[in-house]
Amino acid sequence: MWGGRFAEGPSAVMREINASIPFDKRMWQQDIAGSQAHAAMLAAQGILTAEDAAAIRSGLDGVAELYARDGVAEDLALEDIHMQTEARLAEAIGPAAGRLHTARSRNDQVATDFRLWVRDAIDSVDAALGQLQDALIARADEHADTVMPGFTHLQVAQPVTLGHHLMAYHAMVARDRGRFADARARLNRCPLGAAALAGTGFPIDRETTARALGFDGPTDNSLDSVSDRDFAIEYLTAAVQASLHLSRMAEEFVLWASQPFGFVSLSDAWSTGSSIMPQKRNPDAAELVRGHSGRILGCMTALMVTMKGLPLAYSKDMQDDKPPVFEATDLLALSIAAMTGMVESATFRPARMRAALEAGFPTATDLADWLVREAGLPFREAHHVTGRTVKLAEERGIALDALPLADLQAIDPRITESVYDVLTVDASVRSRTSFGGTAPDRVRAAVAAARAARAKEVA
Repeated sequence: MWGGRFAEGPSAVMREINASIPFDKRMWQQDIAGSQAHAAMLAAQGILTAEDAAAIRSGLDGVAELYARDGVAEDLALEDIHMQTEARLAEAIGPAAGRLHTARSRNDQVATDFRLWVRDAIDSVDAALGQLQDALIARADEHADTVMPGFTHLQVAQPVTLGHHLMAYHAMVARDRGRFADARARLNRCPLGAAALAGTGFPIDRETTARALGFDGPTDNSLDSVSDRDFAIEYLTAAVQASLHLSRMAEEFVLWASQPFGFVSLSDAWSTGSSIMPQKRNPDAAELVRGHSGRILGCMTALMVTMKGLPLAYSKDMQDDKPPVFEATDLLALSIAAMTGMVESATFRPARMRAALEAGFPTATDLADWLVREAGLPFREAHHVTGRTVKLAEERGIALDALPLADLQAIDPRITESVYDVLTVDASVRSRTSFGGTAPDRVRAAVAAARAARAKEVA
């Protein structure tokens, strides 16, 4: 298609390095959609005859049916999806196919296709993250009263509920979805009509083309339209952050499923065995989610490094923009699906959670707060008194609420019997009623709000 300038064809190596059809064939639906919109606009503007426009429209429908049925052939001589589609169209309708490329370039064509593909990917990721939220909401509601250790430094810190812990990930996923929505809003401008880099002298209507493809409008600057991939980088940035949240959740499932923790049993569907140790149940799905986050981060880095030194406008380096986006999308989709399945099917073990919690003096802060609130101690003094109390309980190998009142009063005579109202783990979680707190009533309120928000989304 560009051979008029050249006396000889490309070498075999050049043909292979130059071809992107092995990966950009994934954009065939977007390429067909963009071509249909472009042809319709050309006809409306009188640039194409009605007869040619009808032939092109019908021919593109046929090419789409061919791709859907047989896939896209990897013919390196037809180096990308755009040339592949035009060649198939020419086979179907003859010379009229050559008129389709009027007033456009592969530069604005690929920028448009890629934006459409990323936009579709964002919509798919958002739907999958919504399903993960549904799973978290359901399990949080189920375990709004289930107490477990809240950790800092992986040391028992304060009592929380499992429902509250799961809703923390729901909040993270909500922000992830917000980042994808922000990226989608910014990318939703149409480059088609920017042509190679400077626009075109044909009387095209870019507004019409943009609306036909579901964009908010055309891009403002033809140079920028074909030369930047910040929309893809922003998408990958959101994907990286989402994968980091999934990785943290996966890591907790790995820890919780281990024998020392024993907080959860993963279903057979999300576990594997050992080739040599028959007793093993390995949380491989969670470990792979954790591993995928590093690969997704690598994809973002690869595209950023590709783009960092390119002058305006288009350079062939930008052909390598799609593989990292495609790879990250596939990995993220797998990770979300795996975590959703694990959350939905996990068997939590409340008794093990409670035992681990009660072994760590988790109500020490409640004692300090009681001393401030009821006995009038400055917090720093209350902290010191509480530390002495924990030391005594540790020496005796008992929980704080098992210490006799006389022993507590020997440490500080201002302690009264009412202190026992705050020293149990259940009393502790019930007391955390501040907005966003772990109290079961707060968890149920958060679950109700999350369900209402989801219902509004899907209505």
